[in-house]
Amino acid sequence: MSFFDDDEPTRVGKAPRRPATPRQPAPGPEPAGGGPHVPDPQTARTRQLVALGVGVLLLILIVLGVKGCLDSRQERALKDYSRDASAIVTDSNDQVSKPFFQLLSSGKSSGNDLQLQVNQVRQAADDDAKRTKELSVPDDMKPAQQNLLTVMNFRSQALTRIAEKLTAAQGRGPQAEAATNEIAGQMQMFLASDVLYSQRAAPLIVQALDEAGISGQTIPESQSLPGYTWLAPDTVAQAIGGTAGGGTTSGGSSCPAGTSCGHGIVSTSIGTVALSDSGSTTVPAKAPVAVSVKVANQGDNVQKNVIVTAKLTAPGQTAISAKKTVNATQPGTETDVAVPLPKAPPAGTAATLTVKVDPVAGEKTTDNNTATYTVLFSG
Repeated sequence: MSFFDDDEPTRVGKAPRRPATPRQPAPGPEPAGGGPHVPDPQTARTRQLVALGVGVLLLILIVLGVKGCLDSRQERALKDYSRDASAIVTDSNDQVSKPFFQLLSSGKSSGNDLQLQVNQVRQAADDDAKRTKELSVPDDMKPAQQNLLTVMNFRSQALTRIAEKLTAAQGRGPQAEAATNEIAGQMQMFLASDVLYSQRAAPLIVQALDEAGISGQTIPESQSLPGYTWLAPDTVAQAIGGTAGGGTTSGGSSCPAGTSCGHGIVSTSIGTVALSDSGSTTVPAKAPVAVSVKVANQGDNVQKNVIVTAKLTAPGQTAISAKKTVNATQPGTETDVAVPLPKAPPAGTAATLTVKVDPVAGEKTTDNNTATYTVLFSG
């Protein structure tokens, strides 16, 4: 047996020896340029707070930027609407209302020619209504838009009806009178559009701009009806060269040569309330509507069977009318004529009252035979 083959003697009673565990070196200072530095808890918290503050600041800046963009977009939308609406209103003034009443006032065209020309104006009114409907409307302008669209629709509808009746109104007989009355009734639509624009549409546009802090925008005025006299059939008949209205006379009287004949309306009242011909008058909405007309015989002769009428009209409502025949009027005197209307419009209605004394035979001046008033009926 070799020396190297000898087994190590077995130690009796002792556990086998375990290999020694290497001793871990004691931590020393981190060498320069060594591994990552772990900050202490206070420094870490400070850094977290700084990062959080920067994040909040960035969020605020983003929110403010988005809000600024939205505000700028809203302001631009309001200005665009105001500008576009103003352009339509100006076009309605210049291309619809003004030329239409110039055509009617001429009274020189034949029925077909006048109807053709009015239809051209009507097309312009239709275009204005269509452009209004197609406007891009910000939320703040929706109330104004609704009223503005109604204004343009009123004008378009009135011109459509008037154009349809012009040829008949320039004729003779009962049909001409009925057509003339229809045209005069449609003038109410122009008046209603003017009131709606001045009292609702334009103020609501201005209000929306003011609430958004927008200044420097100009909102045009718009008055499509030149005067209240256009609400009277006589005015329409005389303007278009028709014979209805002003061509009729009260019967039973004559006007001898060398004398003057005729009547004029002095004043009108409803109940005890005198009506104003330059503004509106408020009266109770109670039937019957007690219309009293003071008529003056301004001629040199007694006039018999003098006819006085009163007619109350309002947009969208059936006209209310009544007639009274006066047996005789004396020259140079005034006569109070009661023409009660059988019913009253609903409370809150703005209506037009037209009173008329029919011309007598030989009467040359008839511009004071008709008077028109705006009446507001209260509850």
